[in-house]
Amino acid sequence: MGKPVAAIVGRPNVGKSTLFNALAGEMISIVKDTPGVTRDRIYADVSWLDRKFTLIDTGGIEPESKDIILSQMREQAQIAIDTADVIVFITDVRQGLVDADSKVADMLRRSGKPVVLVVNKVDSFEKYMPDVYEFYNLGIGEPVPVSAASRLGIGDMLDEVISHFPQRSEDEDEDERPRVAIVGKPNVGKSSIINKLLGEQRVIVSDVAGTTRDAVDTEIIHDGKEYVFIDTAGLRRKSRIKEELERYSIIRTVTAVERADVVLVVIDAVEGVTEQDAKIAGIAHERGKGIIIVVNKWDAIEKNDKTMREYESRVRQILSYMPYAEIMYVSAETGQRLSKLFDKIDMVIENQTLRIATGVLNEIMMEAAALQQPPSDKGKRLKLFYITQVSVKPPTFVIFVNDKELMHFSYIRYLENRIREAFGFRGTSLKFFIRERKEKGR
Repeated sequence: MGKPVAAIVGRPNVGKSTLFNALAGEMISIVKDTPGVTRDRIYADVSWLDRKFTLIDTGGIEPESKDIILSQMREQAQIAIDTADVIVFITDVRQGLVDADSKVADMLRRSGKPVVLVVNKVDSFEKYMPDVYEFYNLGIGEPVPVSAASRLGIGDMLDEVISHFPQRSEDEDEDERPRVAIVGKPNVGKSSIINKLLGEQRVIVSDVAGTTRDAVDTEIIHDGKEYVFIDTAGLRRKSRIKEELERYSIIRTVTAVERADVVLVVIDAVEGVTEQDAKIAGIAHERGKGIIIVVNKWDAIEKNDKTMREYESRVRQILSYMPYAEIMYVSAETGQRLSKLFDKIDMVIENQTLRIATGVLNEIMMEAAALQQPPSDKGKRLKLFYITQVSVKPPTFVIFVNDKELMHFSYIRYLENRIREAFGFRGTSLKFFIRERKEKGR
């Protein structure tokens, strides 16, 4: 079970991005006073009290006319309904209640998903509270007054949001089946791969990009072992704007990756690795998932004895931030090598959950430090005291040192490479945290 997902929906200029940035703690979206300028990062990890969740800014409304705003808001709301556990519907106290708000509220109410109604730009509760009451007319619950710009009322809003998250049931905790998200651009063959593994047409596939309906969990049994494949859905209808199509496929990717142990990043062999592939793979990398790059339609490539090597070096070059990722060449059309996927998935999960004894880790670290001296600055040298593994999925290590500032990124990478040489960890990222500890006797 991944983190719960909350999605922000609302008209242009009601302050969606300002709220998103306030919660994410940094300027992630571009915010200007021009409607429709939200670009860039559209999801962030947020924690409130003891709950962690993923926040998604559905954005993407370009106001050309009232009709277009309404149709795009409906599309936005539909994405939120499909992917989120809780919908945060933002309105603007200064613009008051408008027709588009009411129409989207109807849609959200019918969805049966929990909705938190937020009335933004309430800079003074005394002054604006009478206007906030007007939003009760939407019929989707009690309006929560906030000012995203001044950060007023945000705590009450977050209390309301997390109160709707599903409670973890014991059954979920006991579900040990490997969860595999299959992600990639529209039309690279994600659904075809699942259909071939299943041996039946379970997922809708056509030549129109974005025809998969919803994120579908498919159970597949291989050699007596059960796997859950999470297929990232395409769009309900083909979007008119390429950027929106891309944005929505990324939103679906985030929610699927969140729930998975291993992520299959599917790439079209004929097209090669694109910038959007790199973005999608980056989501899995950031979240520390096991990663297998699946190059589909390999049967369509003319080959000689160097083809695979040359292709791999191109993939590695573009996805250079994840050299640990495994690569497989398959064909959903012919079924070539697809059965080997399960062995790779098992191997990656084993590496994701591998624990190394502290004594062994410290031996490797001391040997690495002897071979390559730790960095120094202004006469002060970095001392490595101790390393220990603190968690798995992904394997996470804490290194205690005399001065954090001296621990350069390149030296962490060097230590990571030494640990990988000893234990492999193929297919999984490793995380390192550096802690300072005073030297004994001081």
